Amino acid sequence: MTLVNQVLQEITTVMDDVDEKQLQAVEKIISKEKRIFVLGAGRSGLMAKGFAMRLMHIGYTVYVIGETITPSIAAGDVLVSVSGSGTTGSVLEPTEKAHQNGVEIVAVTSNSQSPLAKNSDVALIVPGATKAGDGVKSIQLLSTLFDQTTHITLDILTLMLSRRDNTSNDAAKAAHSNME
Repeated sequence: MTLVNQVLQEITTVMDDVDEKQLQAVEKIISKEKRIFVLGAGRSGLMAKGFAMRLMHIGYTVYVIGETITPSIAAGDVLVSVSGSGTTGSVLEPTEKAHQNGVEIVAVTSNSQSPLAKNSDVALIVPGATKAGDGVKSIQLLSTLFDQTTHITLDILTLMLSRRDNTSNDAAKAAHSNME
């Protein structure tokens, strides 16, 4: 079996275990009437930023925690926090504080028993391997499998939201940067 086939097999194994009921529960929380914030560290943070970009493309008010132009998060907002282990301090601590202040929390993690999952309104479990050793085992480095499958999972969520909101690909393309 080639490396390409091995990696694709790992991705398929993880995606087969992503629970569509969890995706549907997240879909119910995210609406255009709410401000959406995303948070993550390292490569998981890049997956969160990619999700934020797609939400912007389909008409959502979305911010990335840690950027200089991000306003304060408040009760009534939604925070999507991404951490494979669910224990990353730079993700967990702000998430716990936001939850205490009335922010709805969506945790994206591979560990359903993690502090991040337990501090969420909805946990979206993406069981790809992380550097902590959680999830489906992988031949890939560190948390690569979690990152890959988180990207796919959040893109599926974006597709669900765009269909629910009747946002066409042409409308998303119009919001996309013309600088490319």
